[in-house]
Amino acid sequence: MEGPSSRLSEARDGAVQPAGGRDASGEVESDSSRDVKTHFRVCRFIMETGVKLGMRSVPVATACVLYHRFFERVNISSYEPYLVAMSCVYLAGKVEEQHIRTRDIINVSHRYFNSGSAPLECDKEFWDLRDSVVQCELLILRQLNFHVSFEHPHKYLLHYLLSVKSLVNRHAWSRTPVAETSWALLRDCYHGAMCIRHAPQHIAIATLYLALNSYGVELPVGEKEWWQICNVLMWLWYCRVTVV
Repeated sequence: MEGPSSRLSEARDGAVQPAGGRDASGEVESDSSRDVKTHFRVCRFIMETGVKLGMRSVPVATACVLYHRFFERVNISSYEPYLVAMSCVYLAGKVEEQHIRTRDIINVSHRYFNSGSAPLECDKEFWDLRDSVVQCELLILRQLNFHVSFEHPHKYLLHYLLSVKSLVNRHAWSRTPVAETSWALLRDCYHGAMCIRHAPQHIAIATLYLALNSYGVELPVGEKEWWQICNVLMWLWYCRVTVV
């Protein structure tokens, strides 16, 4: 999608490398490798923009999933990724009922690419960019067949953390930032397509498992592994909530 948004990515990333170009080390970089790096940078843009807009974790995660789902269906060379990202932030706010004004998204994005600059004036340039964001939102909806509501690992990770905390000595738990590390690892999962390739329960368990191993926190050994117990407890909790 060509339009006024193209200058945003140019200001941020510079000239686009041709296919089969060389990276900083002088080695030939494949198209897939370059696309992965582009998606990583754009998702980082989504996260930083979300923080500046005061968005909660789940709406930001939804924006990243929308972005990955969209480019799972289309070629990245056909559309401006940063424009798609801005539209994903806008759409995610609607889906998760944390509405963000397009003007705020545009101004925050403008400051992201042009640090220290003043907000855009409401001139033709601004309205053209706003129209591009709205039109791109409709394109995303059509590409995803209006399936824009997703289940995220956040609720699972919260439950698993509470369950594991009850199994660990409270002094050992307070000395190690397992919870903070788990949430940070979960956030990092949204930089790539991992968040759409695996079940949310598995992502939550994996991030907690890695955090526990990173700090050498050992859990009591029983007949079943701790993650099996957590899954059973989560299923029982879900059944109780559903019945109520």
